[in-house]
Amino acid sequence: MSLRAQIMDDLKAAMKAGQSEKVAQIRGITAKLKDLEVAARAKSGEVTEAEMISALRSMIKSRTESATMYRQGGRPELAEKEEGEIATIQSYLPPELDEGTLKAAINEAVTAVGAEGMKDMGKVMAALKERFGSDLDPARASGLVKARLSA
Repeated sequence: MSLRAQIMDDLKAAMKAGQSEKVAQIRGITAKLKDLEVAARAKSGEVTEAEMISALRSMIKSRTESATMYRQGGRPELAEKEEGEIATIQSYLPPELDEGTLKAAINEAVTAVGAEGMKDMGKVMAALKERFGSDLDPARASGLVKARLSA
């Protein structure tokens, strides 16, 4: 089942179950994906699963930043709302690679591209993206790659 179909099925189920908060969260996701599709029509016409996953990851990043700011501003109820949206969005992402697998893959990529320092970070990230595609969380991977190349 495609990601879009899964999201629409979940939306219908939440509507039937009367889960208004979940309906609102999923509608936010569908709105973002619709924006992505409209933008893609002007270019190539089709949105890939990888582009959808990338959009979902950017939604999580912005909501994480918002939740942090709400907590610092003394608004825990708004932070909890953002965290609920994060949990809903994460349910549509592929499972994350475990730490050991990711570190081993980074070591292999560093060796494969002959990386010697931070100037080669782009090459290492490109190799990881090629190997894992949308299963790779670029933000998490870049932190580990920086740590590996700085050592």
